[in-house]
Amino acid sequence: MLKQRIITALWLLPVALGGFFLLDGWQFALFIGAVVTLGGWEWAQLAGFNAQPLRIAYGAVVAGLLYVLYLLPQLAPWLLLAALIWWLLATLLVVSYPRSKAYLHGSLSKPLIGLLILLPAWQGLMLLKQWPLGNGLIIAVMVLVWGADIGAYFAGRTFGKRKLAPHVSPGKSWEGVLGGLLTCLLIALSVGLYRHWSGSELLLALACTALLVMVSVVGDLTESLFKREAGIKDSSNLLPGHGGILDRIDSLTAAIPIFALLLWAVGWGQL
Repeated sequence: MLKQRIITALWLLPVALGGFFLLDGWQFALFIGAVVTLGGWEWAQLAGFNAQPLRIAYGAVVAGLLYVLYLLPQLAPWLLLAALIWWLLATLLVVSYPRSKAYLHGSLSKPLIGLLILLPAWQGLMLLKQWPLGNGLIIAVMVLVWGADIGAYFAGRTFGKRKLAPHVSPGKSWEGVLGGLLTCLLIALSVGLYRHWSGSELLLALACTALLVMVSVVGDLTESLFKREAGIKDSSNLLPGHGGILDRIDSLTAAIPIFALLLWAVGWGQL
């Protein structure tokens, strides 16, 4: 398993980095769109569409909606607002699970939730790419999410005792969350001191970092909740040794649109 994970990572990493940082315009939109469309194909199974034609059809719907969003960039503010509302609701669903199971069994709820997870993530990346320091912003959100994951992993293994959401993901602990949060706060503090941010700028950056880390945790737990509901361990086997695409980007799907909203709120970019 470890050898398989390493082999997959060796080819996946340069492809991902090249797509994120070397492509621009429609090529970037198409690359990210392909990833999100595959994520839609995976989500279809979580939504209860087990037949392959239905999964392909759902992926095609995701691709079609991405094309509409590309043609109509003025929809971006409304899509990010929908993402904000969804992730607030997702937090309630995760916190109250399994009591919240009743809200997940509607015929349209899971397919709609998939769109609220996937489409804003694509839109958020499109906005970040267009703003000042576009590639730097993409690196920033990825480093924070990965920092939260790494910090949580080591803190959880070393100190983890109190379960974070035992009915959703029994392996996660409050100590792990705290470890991931402290890791990211140290990253943000280091960047702020290096770039000579003022005291108010530094405090704002730390507050936004803390919020982003907690949102990324909700993103991770949300996918775990839907996988539990579907009775599966991984979203697919597209990435040997790593599971599926959604298993790798679950935290990012939550963090990216909220990161874009936070930057917009502080005047960094325009929606």
